[in-house]
Amino acid sequence: MFIPLRANSLDKEFKGKIALVTGGSSGIGLATAQALAKNGSHVWIVARRIEFLDTAMKSIQASRKNADQRFGFTVADVSVADQASMAVAQVSENLGIPDLVINSAGETHPGYVEKLDLDIFRWLIEVNYLGTVYITKAILPSMMERHSGHIVNISSIAGFLGVFGYSAYSASKYAVRGFSDVLRAEMKPLGVHVSIVFPPDTDTPQLAYENPIKPLETKAISGKGKILSPEAVAKAILVGILRKQYMILPGLEGKLIYMLGSILYPYMDFLIANTRKKKSYLV
Repeated sequence: MFIPLRANSLDKEFKGKIALVTGGSSGIGLATAQALAKNGSHVWIVARRIEFLDTAMKSIQASRKNADQRFGFTVADVSVADQASMAVAQVSENLGIPDLVINSAGETHPGYVEKLDLDIFRWLIEVNYLGTVYITKAILPSMMERHSGHIVNISSIAGFLGVFGYSAYSASKYAVRGFSDVLRAEMKPLGVHVSIVFPPDTDTPQLAYENPIKPLETKAISGKGKILSPEAVAKAILVGILRKQYMILPGLEGKLIYMLGSILYPYMDFLIANTRKKKSYLV
């Protein structure tokens, strides 16, 4: 159901809610945590590196709307089941059972499939997919018992469209979509909402990491799209939660790409072939 967005709608939806955000020290996770704080939520973030968490927490607290909002963080690797459970236990003990979980922790590593080490495939599945599963499994019993809550899983456009160079990354993000599709169906009768987000290229440290190692063919494809800011994606996420949307597609281009789907493959094949011709000429 479409809910018209009013100026104070986000404030009413998120004020006083307890939110757990993984990958909350940078990128989309940090921007979403800041947006939640700005709209009155109590926010707890999870990430692996303490130095980034300290800086992120200061910026989130600076975004707070009210003096009575509470904040905290857990140093944890969500790809390890025990650490994911610990993060959920810590936020529950210190703030209360989360009303909202944003599974934003993620990694990327593009490359030609024949050159990517098997450890890359394992690493991305463990972080992007299993990290989402571990956090979700840890919080579900409380949400199911309470018959309320909202879980938001971050996938990618590469989670519904196979893009050259992303054999390891895309597979992990497709897995997030498959998990979310089933989770939505199973949780709906119990009053627990599920959303999945398909961001396009976003100006994050993850994008900065992958750009230098992208195959030329991947650059030819991704270079045609607009890069969104983390703040724009975060706003789309909050609006999607407010409207109880299952699929959240930030940006106009993302919506268009989703609608076109596999129709885009011949166009991408053309870009790849054209790039390979230039590549051969340069060699």
